[in-house]
Amino acid sequence: MTAIEYLKANPVFHIATVDGTKARVRPFGFSMSRNGAMYFCTNKTKEVYRQLVSNPEIEISDMGSDMTWLRIRGRIAFDESRDARVQAFAESANLLKVYPKGADDETFVTFYFTEAVATLFSFTAAPKNIPLV
Repeated sequence: MTAIEYLKANPVFHIATVDGTKARVRPFGFSMSRNGAMYFCTNKTKEVYRQLVSNPEIEISDMGSDMTWLRIRGRIAFDESRDARVQAFAESANLLKVYPKGADDETFVTFYFTEAVATLFSFTAAPKNIPLV
């Protein structure tokens, strides 16, 4: 199993960022694989975007119904390309409910891990690093 497969199977996950010296955590629900990288999206008007620009180090946490959980820790970068936005809307029609202009919405942005470690945990086995995509 890859980390992206885990996120797709358990689609509500939490991303932790840093706001000054304070941790901030919020739920996300979109992920995709693109060019061998794990991608997410957000809105340029949100606090999370400003936090990611200021400090691109994040951690993701997700829990499965089988009582396993995934942590992904790493560094992100933004992909401002229209191709990335088009792919995001092709993979999730629900995004159109929030961004009716689709890939042409200027506030919509994708970001991806440039480096990361994904570790799968459980109560019954040792932690195991798994590939991102």
